Amino acid sequence: MSEEMHKKLNKELFSDPAINVYAVLDGASVPVLRDKFYDEEPEHACLYAGDLEPDMEEVAPYLVRLEQGSRFTDWLISKGWGNHWGIFASSKEDLRAIRKHFRTFLLVQDPEGKTLYFRYYDPRVMRVYLPTCNEEENRAVFGPIQWYAMEGEGEGEMLRFRPDEAGARLETMQLATVTI
Repeated sequence: MSEEMHKKLNKELFSDPAINVYAVLDGASVPVLRDKFYDEEPEHACLYAGDLEPDMEEVAPYLVRLEQGSRFTDWLISKGWGNHWGIFASSKEDLRAIRKHFRTFLLVQDPEGKTLYFRYYDPRVMRVYLPTCNEEENRAVFGPIQWYAMEGEGEGEMLRFRPDEAGARLETMQLATVTI
């Protein structure tokens, strides 16, 4: 990631110092995530409940409260952006309340009633899912969340979804100058 992109992404994520910024990260997609938790000690929690087997701990989804300028945040932005490591969200709520909110989406039922894991924290899933939500689903998915942000399909593209009466309102931002 270029320095220009890094600065713009930081500016977009941390535009309001009164709001907490979180990342929901896929342990299966993020190399050395648990090592980074140990080394950098960001406030974080596994979204799965209870004591997990070590192999499950490695691949579980994690919620992390990000701090602007921290080594963990800088590592996540510089190494993870564009690699489908997770999504970002903002809220005035604390980590405990946001964990409770995000845990409600881990399991869903398909049309036949079969229970499935919902990998909403993969930006490739979330950016397709949010525009399909009806009004009730939109309220449930956003709850205490002010916005969701994630990488787009294009290089240097950031998508931000905000709640709206008509559904999730999409804002697209270019983080890097695209050259032809």
